[in-house]
Amino acid sequence: MTEFDPAPEPSATERRWQQGEDTFSRVYDVAMGITSPIPAAKIADIADCSPNTAKKHLDRLVDMGIVSVSRDGRPMQYERNEGYLEWQDASRIADELTVEEIINRVGELEEERAKYEDEFDATDPTTVSVYDDDSHETIHDRMAAVSEWRGIIRDIRLYELARQLAENDGHLIPA
Repeated sequence: MTEFDPAPEPSATERRWQQGEDTFSRVYDVAMGITSPIPAAKIADIADCSPNTAKKHLDRLVDMGIVSVSRDGRPMQYERNEGYLEWQDASRIADELTVEEIINRVGELEEERAKYEDEFDATDPTTVSVYDDDSHETIHDRMAAVSEWRGIIRDIRLYELARQLAENDGHLIPA
């Protein structure tokens, strides 16, 4: 390897996982890191375990609602459940903030959303065309604004979920 070769040393690739990390944790970590559906064999390869072991742990994660599975094709494809990640974020917010702080944050986010709705004369960012101008800079600015607007809408949903969890002692509905 030359001095400028970006390939890692062989010893660096051999230790992908920390020593002592159990197989379930490795499969969980891989499942949380994937962004598109992949088969259990690919997850097993990344998690350094057998396909059968990966499938056993993936099925457990499916039962827990952490991973979803598509049974339409062969082989079955697994992907992380985005709803689980959102619930996890909302739970963290509910633990860190009071209900009043969450409600205030939702109010701030609603004001920001209203500004974007006025700016683009629309209530849904997916209906806005960002290419209505010939200027590259204007297109870039519109793309950034629409992206931020979508993030605000996601945050409103997240904080509303956090409010429900905080008001109901960690449950979505009163126990």
